Amino acid sequence: MEGKSFTPFPVLTTARLTLRQLRSNDDYEIFALRSNDNINKYLDRQPSKSIEDARKFIQAITANTQSNTSVYWGIALSDTDKLVGAVCLFNFSENHSKAEIGYELAPDFQGKGLMQEALAAVIQFGFYQIGLHAIEAHTHLENQPSTGILKKLNFKTDGTVDNNLVLFTLTHDT
Repeated sequence: MEGKSFTPFPVLTTARLTLRQLRSNDDYEIFALRSNDNINKYLDRQPSKSIEDARKFIQAITANTQSNTSVYWGIALSDTDKLVGAVCLFNFSENHSKAEIGYELAPDFQGKGLMQEALAAVIQFGFYQIGLHAIEAHTHLENQPSTGILKKLNFKTDGTVDNNLVLFTLTHDT
């Protein structure tokens, strides 16, 4: 299935996780992620101020997925279906050969290898299902946990820093 179509929604599973479409009842977990000071510390976005902000975000993400402009997975623990984070592919190049990856994880679940597990599944999907040749990630210069995950997944950087962001790239040779 080479190409960028996210209908039906591509559910991904790993040993401990289910990467699934957001649901309207994920609103409190999305609000917790998007309003958390520790998560937002390195992100250039306005924190969610209300549960209504989270609901609007879920609606916008759903619309973007339906229009195939991005795909956004909620990261849920397989044994409980509890949403603990999110990962997305977005900013696709015109010819669909490159995309950007973004991710966030609730602080209580950081440091357990969950994000590395989720990112590995999304990278596989991007390379083998969409047919991407490169995946980029921008991370804040001071965000060492994010930098560490990217390096473990073999992303490379040329060290260029722009507005405190470092660009990492993972390429796939077909």
